[in-house]
Amino acid sequence: MSKKILQDIKVKHVRSVVRTQSEVVRAKEPRDQNIKRKSSRYTLWFVAIVSVTFLFFAFSNLFLRAAVTINPKTSDVVLNENLSANKDSSADGLSFDIVSIAGEESRTIKANSQKDVSEKATGVVLIYNAYSVSPQPLAIDTRLLGSNGKIYKTLTKTTVPGIDKKGIPGSVEVKIYASVSGVEYNSAPLDFSVLGFKGTSKYLKIYARSKGEITGGFVGKAPAVSDAEKATAISGLKISLQAKLLTQAIAQTPNGFILFKNAIFFNTDDSNISSTYNSDGSMTMTLKGSLDGILFNEQKLTKKITEDNIDKYDGSDVYIPNIHALIFSMSTSGVLLKDAPNINFNLSGSAKIVWKLDESKLITDLLGKSKKDFSQILLQYPNIDSADLTISPFWKTSLPDKSKNIKVIINYPN
Repeated sequence: MSKKILQDIKVKHVRSVVRTQSEVVRAKEPRDQNIKRKSSRYTLWFVAIVSVTFLFFAFSNLFLRAAVTINPKTSDVVLNENLSANKDSSADGLSFDIVSIAGEESRTIKANSQKDVSEKATGVVLIYNAYSVSPQPLAIDTRLLGSNGKIYKTLTKTTVPGIDKKGIPGSVEVKIYASVSGVEYNSAPLDFSVLGFKGTSKYLKIYARSKGEITGGFVGKAPAVSDAEKATAISGLKISLQAKLLTQAIAQTPNGFILFKNAIFFNTDDSNISSTYNSDGSMTMTLKGSLDGILFNEQKLTKKITEDNIDKYDGSDVYIPNIHALIFSMSTSGVLLKDAPNINFNLSGSAKIVWKLDESKLITDLLGKSKKDFSQILLQYPNIDSADLTISPFWKTSLPDKSKNIKVIINYPN
């Protein structure tokens, strides 16, 4: 009996021990799993942080931008400079060219009274010499027979140049007037022969053609216009015609050339004025004239000014934003201007010389460079007065390696 009891006690003890170890195993499993779970979470967080950091820097490089603001070198000078220029553009130094514009302006004057008027038509002709290489003199009042059958006379004596070496007939321009007053002598352009050469070999070889219409012929009642009214009208015509021709000359100035306000010469005189009497009792006055302007290559002139006023100028590309405001003066008259092989003139006034920057070269020099190298790079550009660099994102310490991501802003003076 006691032996059985003892066996029962041992079996129970063994079961108790087995149960306790099993419970211990079961108790340890959750802790291990928790540790593994925590370790997995830490790993995931680490990978996530590394990924986010990588993406952050990848995107920051993707959106890397730089802006460079430049203040170019400038120099203020006061000019009072005597210069010379040659009409031959292939010669050394400054050269000039001429722009010539011709035109006319009309104005109608009304009058309260009339007077008897007898006016002869006038015009301009080109007389040609296809007869000889020798010049042909023509006296004042040389008679010209027009293709309309009417006779006109030269207003002044003249000489027609001979045929040149290339076989081109010589020519000269001369004013003519009708031999008789009247509107019937007014005409569209005509051909002329010289009556004095009729019956000679010169008759077909020395001839003339009108340059424009022949106008102004009139006989009859016409408006009575005082000399003061005429003078006022002529003065207004000259101002209007000069302004119109100047506008046309400026419009025809090629890019890269400059026409100074005072480098123009207006050519006209009282002989260029014609009068037409209208059926309503008014008179129309017409003024013909021409304007010659001196053109300069702006870049060459700018460099010449810079060479003369800046010590140790190295030939860098420069410009003068207010160059058109400089005062041009010269003594050569407009009549002689077309024939002048060279001119002497003066430029005066305040000028600001501005150095240009090779933007593409600067961008190339900045590509991929460290921010701390910026100042050192600028030392290579003496035409820069000051500069400011902005990099985005702000924490980046190097510039973009693609030129499209670098923006250069140059504060050129206007």
